Amino acid sequence: MKKSLLIVGSLLFVNSVAFAGNLENPLYLPSYGEFYSKTGAAIMYKRADHTDAQITKHHDGAVEFPIWRFTEDLGLGLNDRLALTGRFGWTHDGHIDRKGLHRGRIGLTYRILSEQSPIILDVYADAYLSGLMAMQGSFNLENKSFTYDNYSNGRWGVYAGTRFGKTWDKFTLSGYVEYLQTFGSHNNKIKIDQTPTTMVAGIPDEISVDLKSNHEVNFGINGFYELSEKWSVGGGFEFCQHSDNSVTGIDTKLNTPVDQTLQDAVVDGLLAQTADMNDGWNEYIIKAVAAYQMTDNIQFAVFAEYTFDNSHSQSQNGTDIKAELGMRVNVSF
Repeated sequence: MKKSLLIVGSLLFVNSVAFAGNLENPLYLPSYGEFYSKTGAAIMYKRADHTDAQITKHHDGAVEFPIWRFTEDLGLGLNDRLALTGRFGWTHDGHIDRKGLHRGRIGLTYRILSEQSPIILDVYADAYLSGLMAMQGSFNLENKSFTYDNYSNGRWGVYAGTRFGKTWDKFTLSGYVEYLQTFGSHNNKIKIDQTPTTMVAGIPDEISVDLKSNHEVNFGINGFYELSEKWSVGGGFEFCQHSDNSVTGIDTKLNTPVDQTLQDAVVDGLLAQTADMNDGWNEYIIKAVAAYQMTDNIQFAVFAEYTFDNSHSQSQNGTDIKAELGMRVNVSF
């Protein structure tokens, strides 16, 4: 009897360990010396909403498809509780000529409570890497509208967060909460569109502005189930906040014009229009994934996301419909 119980207990333990090693498990953490890579490619369909910014650009209700998105997640176990991780993503939207890094972070995750505890508890800190690329866009002096040309806000920052959950045999329930603090900078390139009627001497064709620091809060909940040794499925909900941008001044030195009063009026008007750009938006994301373990070290996954959002009046990121379908190959060794 004791021998039978020991065998059953050993099988359950092995199953739990194998399950925890599934790279699609939201609580996955690489062990000492283990490296993983998750390489994804997806296609997105988007229909713009009817914010003031979209109406000004005559883009309200416009369809953007296909939008191509590529992601790469990396991790290395420094010991059995500490891992170095990185998350990167690139988007290309040819319909609005907007492309660039939409996600970039690298940091450390530490497991405070492991599988032997009542719950699993991790804390993490990541460097926010949007400062790798300057924010690029253009401002039209005639209709006072701003257009983003890439997905970077040009700022560096730091994430601090925690993830937590519990595994019951083949099922895992988890959640996370994180805070992002960015630091103000003038890492941006803004083209100034001037018509003959709005042209002002001393204002160059491209300027850089000082942006305020801002902060964001994200959280989510995930469920994950191992159907068999090969197949697993998961789903979840996420909330992502994207704060308004705010301009505090013009960093570029302007040439002294003949009519200083006119230039001052234009600059003051520009700053008044962008002191609070009112361009933030919030996302509510429903996601699902199905994964197949091809070998001990290679996993193939198909994922889908549907996003609801509410955007501020000058946001160019709000949508009536936003849906994404993709696949990724996960490798560990």
